[in-house]
Amino acid sequence: MRQSWAVSSVDDEVMRTSAQYGVENLIIYTGPGTKTLPGSKEPLQRKKRPDYEDYLALISRVKSFGLNIEGVEGGFSLFPEYSDIIFGGPRRDELIEEMLDHVRDMARAGIRIWGYQWMPVSVWRTAPVSIRGGAYGTAYDHSIRSEDPEWYPGVPDSQDEEAMWKHLEYWIKALTPLAEEEGIRCGIHPDDPPMPERGKVPGLLRSFDAYKRLLSIYPSDYNAIEFCQGTFSEMGGEDIYAMVDYFVRQNKILFVHFRNVNRQIPIFNEEFINTGYVDMKRIMGVYRDAGYTGTFMDDHCPMLSDDTDFPGNVGGYRSRLFAQGYIQGLIESVTKEQEYGGPVRMSQIENGSVS
Repeated sequence: MRQSWAVSSVDDEVMRTSAQYGVENLIIYTGPGTKTLPGSKEPLQRKKRPDYEDYLALISRVKSFGLNIEGVEGGFSLFPEYSDIIFGGPRRDELIEEMLDHVRDMARAGIRIWGYQWMPVSVWRTAPVSIRGGAYGTAYDHSIRSEDPEWYPGVPDSQDEEAMWKHLEYWIKALTPLAEEEGIRCGIHPDDPPMPERGKVPGLLRSFDAYKRLLSIYPSDYNAIEFCQGTFSEMGGEDIYAMVDYFVRQNKILFVHFRNVNRQIPIFNEEFINTGYVDMKRIMGVYRDAGYTGTFMDDHCPMLSDDTDFPGNVGGYRSRLFAQGYIQGLIESVTKEQEYGGPVRMSQIENGSVS
């Protein structure tokens, strides 16, 4: 088990910080649907999308700092021009071919994981709330969240849930054979928040059973999950520990968004990594016992007073580094417990039974 974090930039500062803190595995925000050079905010010049050469250059730059690209993360479903894939529109086949060409370029350059979203109405939150020490965490209260679909270009006036499942099935059956052939594992992030409907769009990936259904569409290690533990722990009535155990043993978790919330839907807020309702030490042990070998990334870290921006996920430098230190400590703790057959006690260190 290893650390990672998600970044949108691979500039010198981010790369040096990653190397110095021992966060050697990076998730890069890029991929199909994006219109900037991978690992930067620089717009593309004279071409429609990033290509094979762009991904080769990205990998080479990251490796020059002694770091590794664990995978890329992005959500073409957020861009209205790709809505025909989600909703079964007239340009669906044309757009799927465009996506597959992009995935092929990533894979042939050396990208081995692609996590993406199936959320045309994006992630929903209400106003942030004050948490420990006056920091702020993102929050969601379904009773006050407007559901006006006019905010989302490309979203039809109404959609039938079963019809949307058929559109998702069509996509999975097109993507997965290519992913197998090219050696790039692909997986979908859950609906966040995992509500039955948002903006008149059914939330398909909102439960344990929904993910079992997704994975049954095309049984393959290349049809997997971008496992946002935070969102899975928001799912009403579900057991987060049982879901982790099940999906790890099925070899379906590509990488983990390791974050915490205070409760499940319909009202919740995100917390510091060690103050939510999920026992993070316990769940790290579940990953270990089930045989997980992938990475854990910080996610949606609280907003601290006077913190400085860090290019990528929610949260500034201090907030994200706190989470990374906590993740590193938990990985070492559960790994050593396994090595020594249980918790290491001071008496074992003093008598020399543990070095």
